Amino acid sequence: MKNFLKYLGIVLIFVGVLLLAIYTFQSHTENTLLLSSMLLVIIGVLVHIITNKYID
Repeated sequence: MKNFLKYLGIVLIFVGVLLLAIYTFQSHTENTLLLSSMLLVIIGVLVHIITNKYID
């Protein structure tokens, strides 16, 4: 379980970047996709920092 928590932030960042790639190749643009990817990247960075600080 600790191994999964250790990489949870990286997985969230990767999903956020994947959503940005989907937004780039989409012909119909919408701001909800940008907002959700931004939130995933920010939350992923915070989770990565917190889990690597407390989980050894």
